[in-house]
Amino acid sequence: MKERYIQILGIALTLVYGVFVIFLYAAEPRSFEEISAKAVETVQNAATKGQVITGTYEIDQARFADGLNAFRQDNFIAARDAFAKADPERRDARTQFYISYSYYRQGWGRVANDDALFRQALESLERVNFLDKDFRSVDADLQLRTPAELRNDLEEGLRVTADDFNPLKVFRERK
Repeated sequence: MKERYIQILGIALTLVYGVFVIFLYAAEPRSFEEISAKAVETVQNAATKGQVITGTYEIDQARFADGLNAFRQDNFIAARDAFAKADPERRDARTQFYISYSYYRQGWGRVANDDALFRQALESLERVNFLDKDFRSVDADLQLRTPAELRNDLEEGLRVTADDFNPLKVFRERK
């Protein structure tokens, strides 16, 4: 073998080793089993960033469907988790709308609303408006189909008014 090839091979191996050491410092795995899990996660994150850069980013439809099933079964925490995994870069308006709607439904109460969840819904609703100003849901199961309608209900739920003390409020329907 020529001396030049041996030098190139030595430089390549040194670079690979350097990347591995940097990965270990960045990932901070606590065991050998965790190294492979962190490596897979790092590769997936890099692939997702590459898709965003090249303009080919799409959500994971299987995870979105899982989130939608959990949403329809009123398991909002699992739904948000599945939606977040389906859209890790938060670039899909429909997925972000469902995340916001899940905060709304989980925070809605017959007697009182959960203000913290309503505020989180408003934060995620901002992403929907940023991604698509003319977004409109086509889901027939949702009564609030636009970000403006959802924002109105969220802001109304955060305000304390005389209507909040109406005893007939317990008979209202969740949207």
